[in-house]
Amino acid sequence: MKKGSAQAGPFFFKGEGRRMKGEGRGDECGEKFPSSFVLRPSSFVLRPYFCPMILPIVAYGDPVLKRRAVDIAEDYPGLAKLIEDMFETMYHANGIGLAAPQIGKGIRLFVVDATPVAEGEDGDPTCEDFKRVFINPIILEESGDEWSCEEGCLSIPNLREEVKRKPRLKIEYYDEHWDLYEEELDGFAARVVQHEYDHIEGVLFIDKISPLKRTLLRGKLNDISRGHVDVNYRMKFPK
Repeated sequence: MKKGSAQAGPFFFKGEGRRMKGEGRGDECGEKFPSSFVLRPSSFVLRPYFCPMILPIVAYGDPVLKRRAVDIAEDYPGLAKLIEDMFETMYHANGIGLAAPQIGKGIRLFVVDATPVAEGEDGDPTCEDFKRVFINPIILEESGDEWSCEEGCLSIPNLREEVKRKPRLKIEYYDEHWDLYEEELDGFAARVVQHEYDHIEGVLFIDKISPLKRTLLRGKLNDISRGHVDVNYRMKFPK
């Protein structure tokens, strides 16, 4: 439920007409996704347009993943571009959620797009069209009997474990336009949000498994933090 609205934050723009190359991932990106703006003499109408950038995902062991993130204001520098980059990074890594601490930024922001989970006969209908931006979110309530489901994390690649969570939640958050929402979620959509919300609280999914299982995973976790892991997306490993 939409509760209110505010003015959108800063944007990069482009207009209609002759195209100019923008900054980003080189000439190809400039041709396809120009971040500069161009104007036609007869029109000065501008609209948001970005050159998405794939960012490195922070690996397990980096302190930013264990710190509670802080709220941001509407004038946070480059917020709209950051959101676009986070979606691009998430899609490139075949993820369905990404939190700002996973790209090294300790701010209360995460993005999700769980629509692929709704596909097929066995898809979860709670994830249909479930694409959201969550800014300064607050989980107001969680309810129901805990249920287990296997979870993984882009910051902890190639590891999956059963995690117990409550099936329903109520959350308040701002979207990318700084409109305020209060939303009730259940099923897998709720789980995706709970997982990403944990990230901005400095909690990882492995913190929710038994101490014995964490001990058994210690060697694999140490390998990840040292960069001894096979992944097909960019990662940043602790120094």
